[in-house]
Amino acid sequence: MDAEQVVRVCQGMCTLAIATATRRGEPRISGADGHFLHGRWIVGTHRQAAKARHLAARPGISATFMRGEQLGIFTHGHAVPLNPERTSSDPTWPTVRDYLVNHYDGDGDDPFWDENVWYRIDPSWMVAYSADPVGLLAQQPSV
Repeated sequence: MDAEQVVRVCQGMCTLAIATATRRGEPRISGADGHFLHGRWIVGTHRQAAKARHLAARPGISATFMRGEQLGIFTHGHAVPLNPERTSSDPTWPTVRDYLVNHYDGDGDDPFWDENVWYRIDPSWMVAYSADPVGLLAQQPSV
């Protein structure tokens, strides 16, 4: 699939399988809300979650979005914290945060935003595959 097709398929929240590594290099997979913005996945987790600890020590990450046998998007790269607790935020964070607050129908003052860390996955490798991209795209709602 090309980039335009991927953007059309990845509207709104996509459930991702996220792989991180433990201190001993053992893989761990967990789920995360994924948002495909400006060609990058945005994912979040609670600051105390194992996933957050893994990424703080080892930012290598893999993410997979699959829709049955119709679609697979596979990404390997590095997780960049957008709203770290003790340092200045990434310059893209205010725009990403506005998108997320709107998506989750939230209140920007809710403690949720301080309790969670959000990452941008900067990919070193990414591929999207569909055996029938035309049929897949025909199922997408119009934007």
